[in-house]
Amino acid sequence: MDTLAADFARACGYTGDSPALLEAFEAIRRNGIERARQDHVRRKAVIDELRHSEALFLAAIGPALSAQEAIEDAARFIAFWRNMPRWRQERRLPDLIRARQQRLVARYFRRYSHRLWALEAA
Repeated sequence: MDTLAADFARACGYTGDSPALLEAFEAIRRNGIERARQDHVRRKAVIDELRHSEALFLAAIGPALSAQEAIEDAARFIAFWRNMPRWRQERRLPDLIRARQQRLVARYFRRYSHRLWALEAA
């Protein structure tokens, strides 16, 4: 485990050998892995809910009529959000989260929807 902590610390640019800092880097690494797993499970749950029918997917992507259009809308909003002043970004944070979620769902279904719904139809 010490080698993993040391390797992670070196990859982050730390060149020292302080046990306290190596422990801190190990805690950061473990927390990052745990959070990534939780985020993956959350994203998978959303996809699993929507894969049952095309109508659910179309309802989830909002006013967009296709996955490609939803991806373009989300990308446009994310770029727009990045150019906002900080105070406005903080007020529009829920919209950013929704746009990122919509982009993720649309990318997945753009890639795999023809397989999913063709199997369901058969």
